[in-house]
Amino acid sequence: MEQPLKKIVINTCHGVFGLSHKAFLRLRELGQKDALQEHDTASYWPSGSLPDEPSLNRFGMSVPRDDQKLVAVIEELGAGANGHCACLKVVSIPSDVKWEIQARHGIELVSEAHRTWN
Repeated sequence: MEQPLKKIVINTCHGVFGLSHKAFLRLRELGQKDALQEHDTASYWPSGSLPDEPSLNRFGMSVPRDDQKLVAVIEELGAGANGHCACLKVVSIPSDVKWEIQARHGIELVSEAHRTWN
């Protein structure tokens, strides 16, 4: 019997995880609770005229990466879901794996969580 998979969103380029405003608004349409609580900094600008300022083009930072609605939005919008300096990808892993996201210069990967001490 094949094991069920869990989907997780990661950033695959040098930069920072972040959603486009379009993806952020789609998450809100779907009722994603973290997106509904996040302040929409783009609401101060006329529709479709977000400035090039990177901090104003990075949304969804508090949404859990394994949130089903987040995964659905990334799969639905493709590259249109990418925030400033982000290239988002959905990764599938076995559902029973305890996982964590590791990043180096913004490039992320999902790894199995291990015990560490210091």
